[in-house]
Amino acid sequence: MYLALLVILLQCSELYTQERVFTFNTVEIKVQPSVKVKNGAPMSIVCHADISKSTDFQLKHNFTIFKDDKLVFMTVSDKRDAQYEISMARSSDTGEYECTVEAGGKTKSSNSLHVWVTGMTKPILTAEKKEVLEGEVVKLRCELPEEVPPLHFFFRKIKMNSTPKEKHVFEPYRNFSVVEFSVEEGDNILQFDCFGRRNVKLEFESSVHSNKTLVTVREPFIKPTLNAKPSSNITEGDRIQFECSTVVARMRGIEIILQKNKTILNSVRDERLLKYSAVATLEDSGEYLCKVEQGRASKTTKLNVVVSELFPKPILAASMSKLDENKELTLNCSISVFRKANFSILRKNSNGDIWLTNSRNLTMRVNVNDTGSYICKAEVKGIVKESKPVRINVYAPVSKPTLSVVSGLPEVVLGKPLRLICHSVMGTPPITFTFYKGNEVKKRVTNDTYATFLDENIRQNDKRGYKCDARNSHSSGMKTSNILNITVIVPIRNASLGSIPYGEVEDGSETAFLCSVKEGSWPIHFRIFRKTDREVLVFEKSENADRVIWHKKTMNRQDTGTYYCMASNKANVDVKSHPITISVILAAWQKGVIAAFVLIPIAGAVTLTLWWFLCKKKKAKGPSMEMSGSALATNLTSEKLTRQHNDGDYYSGSGYIEDSENHMKSADESKDSVENRHSRIQGHPDAT
Repeated sequence: MYLALLVILLQCSELYTQERVFTFNTVEIKVQPSVKVKNGAPMSIVCHADISKSTDFQLKHNFTIFKDDKLVFMTVSDKRDAQYEISMARSSDTGEYECTVEAGGKTKSSNSLHVWVTGMTKPILTAEKKEVLEGEVVKLRCELPEEVPPLHFFFRKIKMNSTPKEKHVFEPYRNFSVVEFSVEEGDNILQFDCFGRRNVKLEFESSVHSNKTLVTVREPFIKPTLNAKPSSNITEGDRIQFECSTVVARMRGIEIILQKNKTILNSVRDERLLKYSAVATLEDSGEYLCKVEQGRASKTTKLNVVVSELFPKPILAASMSKLDENKELTLNCSISVFRKANFSILRKNSNGDIWLTNSRNLTMRVNVNDTGSYICKAEVKGIVKESKPVRINVYAPVSKPTLSVVSGLPEVVLGKPLRLICHSVMGTPPITFTFYKGNEVKKRVTNDTYATFLDENIRQNDKRGYKCDARNSHSSGMKTSNILNITVIVPIRNASLGSIPYGEVEDGSETAFLCSVKEGSWPIHFRIFRKTDREVLVFEKSENADRVIWHKKTMNRQDTGTYYCMASNKANVDVKSHPITISVILAAWQKGVIAAFVLIPIAGAVTLTLWWFLCKKKKAKGPSMEMSGSALATNLTSEKLTRQHNDGDYYSGSGYIEDSENHMKSADESKDSVENRHSRIQGHPDAT
């Protein structure tokens, strides 16, 4: 009975479970009034769950709303909708929203929805000081309350009648930023403002500008005054004095500087006045600048000064600019439209000018060491002016040049370039060298003491000699070298090796080796090598010929091997022939001796063996032959006669029969005959 009740309860439970079946169709998220909401307006995020049920039963829903994957709202309801209310939307509410619904152990999430709260809060700008001095800085702070970084901040410095200066700062982690603006000369009343900018879905959105902040600037000192006494227009030789002054509120740290062309002429510290004086020259004409500095503050004043010329620069004239040594040179110094001056003539030198005379004229006999640049100076009222330099060149004649080959010997390998050098031991540079091949001018070079020429067109049968000449500005003219004849060395080409006899050579015989070349200048160095397991030089000779013969008087077995020859000359290129193979074999008489030495022992051994065999046979058959001697003799006689009839004289003269009357020998003789006959049959190759 209990079992039946348990079965009924299980079936009822199963029926109850089957009746409470549900499924999520969709979960949706919406924004009211729209996905774009103005900053400060109300906004609602609505999450709706679409669920299908097998029957109508109550179901608890757990609603969770996320913004940028962060939980912002959670509620439990038996309704299928949940609403997240935002009374005043801010830009920080911009982001990706998503809702998740959990019910009866099942969970479903919506797609994400981007919500953009347009418009940013107005930034707030504050200044650290409301009043500053020139050279100081203004520290500003711009804040975007209720905004979420990352943010861009833009600060502006606004001056009257000028374009605002702007600074940009990116703040990845803060909703405020701080910058500094320097206060410059001429800044009076300054205004500052700022605005912010953020990036939403690859679009930039900017805030309105902040409040304007006013900063007053005070001068630490006034703009300096620069004067020139007696005037800014003076004549060279007169003394000029500069005075630069200012009015300063605080003396400490004040500095006055006088400059011309960025060169500092004078400076003072912790004083209100600077003075500077000098004797005016033409070079003193130009713009002067007085600068007053204190801390970061700086003010300047400019003054233009014109210095008139007292007298022009002197002019130095020379009787000649190029002359031979031991000739006379005259130098004259003058000033146009001005005669009363103190003159001096000098020669320029790297270690200091060399004084020559305190006169406007100078005459001297020159040598090579007098070559150089000369100047003259003129002095009036303490003003010294220098003329332009005059170059004087004193020439020594060139010596006879020598022409030689750079490598040393007067020879060149065919196909290689020839480098020549022409050199004059004496002569004032520059010297012009001219190279000739035959009578043809090949090259001109101007140098100090030597010149080189590279001839790349060398021919085998070119017999033209080389020469060079040298000349400079000396009046003696040109000098010419001796003629240089060059030997053209033709490199070795195509070496070959042969021999007589060729290939096989009898031991003890003579062999001639011929090494020859197709082309090459003499002398030629010939070498013949034999190569077995190593290379051995067997012959070496230099010849004024294109071939050499080596007679090897006696060849032996050690001379077997591969032979090749190498030829070289002054071109220093070894040319190798193709190899030939020489085999040294036995001579005919050597073969006979060897055969005799080999065959005689063999024949003796064979004879000895045969004799031993016959003796052994004879001893074995002796008794039986004695018992049937007469019968055998009769039979053999009969057989012999028959053979003589059939075979002619096969055994003629053998001693078996003495005459034609058929007389029979004695029994003993017959016995010996039988034994001899037996032994001859046994020794014949055809015996059976």
